[in-house]
Amino acid sequence: MLLMVLTVAMASQAQRIIRYNQTPFHEDKYYIGASLTGLDINYSGLEDLKIGASGQLGYFVADDVMLYAEAGYNNNGKGSDYFTAGIGGRYYIQQNGIFLGVKGNYVHQHNYNDILPGVEVGYAFFLSRSVTIEPSLYYNQSFKKHSDFSNVGLKVSFGIYLND
Repeated sequence: MLLMVLTVAMASQAQRIIRYNQTPFHEDKYYIGASLTGLDINYSGLEDLKIGASGQLGYFVADDVMLYAEAGYNNNGKGSDYFTAGIGGRYYIQQNGIFLGVKGNYVHQHNYNDILPGVEVGYAFFLSRSVTIEPSLYYNQSFKKHSDFSNVGLKVSFGIYLND
């Protein structure tokens, strides 16, 4: 049922974009995003519960192509906090709002540092001409210990697309 509702919402959003001849992902547009990782559903070898927040600042270098910087704070449920910082890129499919992304994050925790490259696929659902809710699926690969620190999950982000 949820999949059907999401499909109908995506189709109606794509029709609305086409109908109004909008190009929401055009060059020289800025992006501000935030994720509440408490809404995050993920799995990794060491984490039971993950609570935190992250923020993104992005810029469209070309139509449908955004580069962004990201920073975040997380608590993995076992009393250990960790911080992340990274860069990434997204490609948006204008006809339907789906985006494909790649990123690299540096993770710092007491006595532990790692680099996690990742991929994601998501959907930018526009609530207005510039405000979005962006559910996405992601995978982050750990270079240190795959079984304990790599993770896969679902997150919900909020974004604002600003003109130059």
